[in-house]
Amino acid sequence: MSSQNSAARIGQTIKGLETTTRFALAVLALASGVYTYLGVRGLLDGDANFVFFAAIIYSSAVSVGIYVFWSYMMRLLPLMREMSQRLVMGAVMALGALMIVAMSSWLNAAALAGSAALEQHMAVTLEDFAGDLDAAHANALSAQSLLPDVQRASERFATLGAQEREGGALTGSAGAGSVVQLLSQMSSQLDSLAGSIAVSREQTAALFETGSTHLATMRELVSGPGQVQPRADSFAAEIVQLTAVIAALEETSVAPSVQRAAEDLSLGFIAPVADGQSQNLVVRQDAAMANIRAAVEAQSAQLAGAATQILEQPRVQPRRFVPLSSAEAVLRYAGDFLPSWAGAISIDLIPVVLVLLLAVAHSAMRRDASALDDAETLTAADMMRAVALHNQMMAGRPIHDAVHVPARERDDAPHDEASREDEADTDPARNEASREDRPAEAEPVEAVDGPQAQPSAGRATRNDTVTALPRREPRKRSEGPGGQ
Repeated sequence: MSSQNSAARIGQTIKGLETTTRFALAVLALASGVYTYLGVRGLLDGDANFVFFAAIIYSSAVSVGIYVFWSYMMRLLPLMREMSQRLVMGAVMALGALMIVAMSSWLNAAALAGSAALEQHMAVTLEDFAGDLDAAHANALSAQSLLPDVQRASERFATLGAQEREGGALTGSAGAGSVVQLLSQMSSQLDSLAGSIAVSREQTAALFETGSTHLATMRELVSGPGQVQPRADSFAAEIVQLTAVIAALEETSVAPSVQRAAEDLSLGFIAPVADGQSQNLVVRQDAAMANIRAAVEAQSAQLAGAATQILEQPRVQPRRFVPLSSAEAVLRYAGDFLPSWAGAISIDLIPVVLVLLLAVAHSAMRRDASALDDAETLTAADMMRAVALHNQMMAGRPIHDAVHVPARERDDAPHDEASREDEADTDPARNEASREDRPAEAEPVEAVDGPQAQPSAGRATRNDTVTALPRREPRKRSEGPGGQ
């Protein structure tokens, strides 16, 4: 009886929770529809009324579809008995769950984390543009590193010129001749290049300050209060200006100019004619100018190589800001919003747990019902039919007679004495069985004449052997004295 009680309790529990299950499923479908509405509204453009009605219709369709689908699954899947049927229903449930995620869950995630995803998109873009600004500024400053080398070369030529003018350090004759003129010319060219580099430094600093101001404004827009869409529009405007600043920084680099100037030092070298008063001085001037030419070529190669290294550094590629909707931002940055995705999917797929619970409960009911013994399910009528069938089989009677149940053993049979007598008269099988089971000494009772003999005989034929014996025993005791 414990298995029977367990199955009955499970059935009663399922029936008692049916209203709760329907209510819970309706609430989940409604919640999914609400968040789907919020997600769809952010995707649609156009007239406000059109957006409203379109979002309402879509969200209503989603709610109805979710409720109907899970209602079917809760009704049908637990009733499947064969493994093949369960597998097919499981595949159908998986397909339906995938479709629900495709039409609703990502919109639910957009409603739950859409604003945060847009802010995440702006924050990532801000970091990218900040990196571009730093890279452009670094490229511009790398050209500034050539300034000390240029200034040092200019000072060296100027010093040699002064020494040659005052003491004849190169030719042995003091005075302002061709060698001094050449050294002054090289020093002037290098001073001009150093001046252009210094001007570029000031311009680079001003551009970097402007770019930093735009970055500060963008940071305020990312983390500021208010609706995210207006802030995103202002953010895009700031990005346009910042892009122009980065491009200007790339053009501000003087590395190409230094490279060209360094090449001109050697290629455009024009040595003046020696103007010495003696042939010996002319020879010494030509030798000094040859040495100066070799020094200029070495300095030119050095500056050109340094400028080439700067130019070989990767340039900052122009970056374009792509505005995203809340749903697109949620999809792009899904890894950063896993809790929101989990909540959005759980709203739609939590009925899977209810379906599995019902399937387990129905399986337990079927297992408990099959474990019941036949003796626990037999009724009194079944027992009486089985006994009658056994008696007929033992007596060699036809089996179809054993199926008959006397009318007096049914609940609706009359219990008065007349109905019992009619039943005894109309049931020859029982009369015959009573005569066969009656003992031999009971036969004289049936031979008694008189009106009282018929009721006795009738009662004897209706009752079984155990009931007839007490009626014969008094008659034996009464005959004992008469015989003596």
